[in-house]
Amino acid sequence: MNSWTERLEALLARQRRVILGIAGLPGAGKTTVAELIAASFEDAVRVPMDGFHLADAELRRLGRLDRKGAIDSFDAFGYLALLQRVRSQDAGIVYAPAFDRDIEQPVAGSIRVEPSARLIVTEGNYLLDDEEPWPQVRRTMDEVWFVDCAPEERRRRLIARHIEFGKSPEDALAWVRDVDELNAARIERGRDRADLVI
Repeated sequence: MNSWTERLEALLARQRRVILGIAGLPGAGKTTVAELIAASFEDAVRVPMDGFHLADAELRRLGRLDRKGAIDSFDAFGYLALLQRVRSQDAGIVYAPAFDRDIEQPVAGSIRVEPSARLIVTEGNYLLDDEEPWPQVRRTMDEVWFVDCAPEERRRRLIARHIEFGKSPEDALAWVRDVDELNAARIERGRDRADLVI
């Protein structure tokens, strides 16, 4: 953790606000890393991309509910607009949505970003993707770090998470195989664009 801290402290010494992105494959540990980093700094706020999941009702209307988590199941331009507001620091308090895993839905206005917040830690799968608007999303961030994890451990975590939130073991395994792993293959292609792999 010390090398991460030193790297961020150097960035914070040069500018008033730092936006750090944490990317990685599903189940790699992005949220855990983002929470650890945010907890290590005063005036840090975690703003996850998951708050920009489209609601299930909209995914159902679009025919995408059976692949929730794919790149086109997020409001990417909404996420970009929020990060641009956070980047400008002229917007006063910015409210960001969170994602409630108990109901598997985004919840608007859940995260308060004060003008005094110096470090914004945001995590998400597609921060390094090359399809618009993701390159614009990337440009709002000072650095993006990629969290790596052994494939077997990552899949084990995913299956356990899906079971915890209501899927049967068989459905969890099928979802990981048919949805999460397809998304992972796409996300992996952006790995070389990261500023740091951890």
